Amino acid sequence: MEGETLMKEEARRCAELIEKSKFIVALSGAGISTNAGIPDFRGPSGIYTTGRYDAEKVFEISCFLEDPRPFYDFARDFVKMAERIKPTFTHFFLAELERRGKVKGVITQNIDVLHQRAGSRNVLELHGSFWESYCLKCKKEFSYEEMKKKVFEEQVPRCRCGGVIKPDIVFFGEPVKHLDRAEELALQSDLFFVIGSSLTVYPAAMLPDLTRGKLVVVNKGQVNITSDKVELFVREDIDDFFKEVSSMME
Repeated sequence: MEGETLMKEEARRCAELIEKSKFIVALSGAGISTNAGIPDFRGPSGIYTTGRYDAEKVFEISCFLEDPRPFYDFARDFVKMAERIKPTFTHFFLAELERRGKVKGVITQNIDVLHQRAGSRNVLELHGSFWESYCLKCKKEFSYEEMKKKVFEEQVPRCRCGGVIKPDIVFFGEPVKHLDRAEELALQSDLFFVIGSSLTVYPAAMLPDLTRGKLVVVNKGQVNITSDKVELFVREDIDDFFKEVSSMME
């Protein structure tokens, strides 16, 4: 009962902060998508802990350029999973806050496109996504639907020119995307959410420090943050918490 009361208090405070804010920005990590059925890469069922894949061979750009097969072995499983998952309550909640003019942007570390599928429009994918791919040789672009077909038909998807096709995701050894725009959003925010991120991967981990507003952190696990701007640190299930917040706002 005590935990329930605490969550209600935290949700009420969060709802108040949302109502008072004019420029909300959210940073999302793997934790926002675990309820959709995507295991956190660094969590107990993730690629880094189960040993099902060699993470270095899968995600290092130098390894991909040398031999893309390990990545595409992983990609086939990822695409199968992506086909059956749906956005979570929290994805839809953020999209609704954007429609109301409250959320001005979502910065995500995820490559699953669930924010866009939930209806969010201003989404900055720091690590890219599977939504688009391109030929490393002639730069021809391929849609998700085209690539989905190729992933299952070819061991290594190739362009007509013979070049290897690479999904537009950021591998280790490559710079993240949209960092300047993400920093601008963080600087303008009067309320900054950290949702489902442990803040251990840089440069995303430094973005909360840029806000001039208040910070709300929602994550069940540990979070690498010591900022004195943290107004709320919520260690509840992400969807359960935001359902409570949403009920307080209706």
